[in-house]
Amino acid sequence: MKPEEKLIIALDFDNFESAGELVEKLEAACFFKVGLQAYLQFGDRLIQFLQERNKQLFLDLKFKDIPNTVHGAVSSALKYEPDFLTIHLTGGGEMIRKAVEAAASRPTLAVLGVTILTSLSDQDLEDTGMALSTRDAVLKLVGLGLDNSLTSFVCSPLEIAPIREKYGDKPVLVTPGIRPDWSVKGDQKRVFTPRMAVDAGSDYLVIGRPVTKADNPAEAFNRILEEIS
Repeated sequence: MKPEEKLIIALDFDNFESAGELVEKLEAACFFKVGLQAYLQFGDRLIQFLQERNKQLFLDLKFKDIPNTVHGAVSSALKYEPDFLTIHLTGGGEMIRKAVEAAASRPTLAVLGVTILTSLSDQDLEDTGMALSTRDAVLKLVGLGLDNSLTSFVCSPLEIAPIREKYGDKPVLVTPGIRPDWSVKGDQKRVFTPRMAVDAGSDYLVIGRPVTKADNPAEAFNRILEEIS
């Protein structure tokens, strides 16, 4: 892949105009993420806007429910022709299989299994009753996904190397929690710079505020491209 194809820009805005303006400024960007906030407010309009400009779509809705409901949700999402679509791996093996089954009619769609959110720490997992560290929980969940026909995963930068060590090159890894040295860390607890994430073995980097909140988003995007090139 070209460096620009590795970068996914998160359109986490509360109004369509700001999201659309950013897309227009980032002519070199190929891939954009539409999450819950934007989807619920103006998702259809934004997705059509991206499609008209031949941009790739990461529809990040993180489905988790009973297996038949997730099957139906994935089937319904196919109308948007997404390239990436997320489910929570903690929904279990049957739910994962149902999601993969529903996506089978669109061969170019990668269903991504979300492991542990980058905002969560070991203490957060303990607070929710999970007796594993974030690292061990991520590895266990990736294994669950692989056992149920999933090959693409969302993980924090800190889990890239352990996943590669345990499961090799097969998993496609999509990594949020990316913060260049010159940006603010924010609420992400497990972060890497873009170069560190690529060197560790990440396939795609999800970039939000370092670009979207920059005074000059195109310049920030190009700085990241230079870093990973």
